[in-house]
Amino acid sequence: MSASTPPRIIACPVCGKATAFAPSNRWRPFCGERCRTSDLGAWACETYRIPAPPGEDDAASPDESADRLK
Repeated sequence: MSASTPPRIIACPVCGKATAFAPSNRWRPFCGERCRTSDLGAWACETYRIPAPPGEDDAASPDESADRLK
């Protein structure tokens, strides 16, 4: 990014605060360490999930799964 180009301003994905999406913002795309840590914690606690179609193993009852392991 050249000195004449202003940094792009985006909304923090956690709190919505306007923040610069530039190399000078060490927490990008977040506004700060608190929002970055909060987002990481949400992933670690499985608050965020990526939807997936149920597979064959997901549809099996627990009894069927136990029978396969024997």
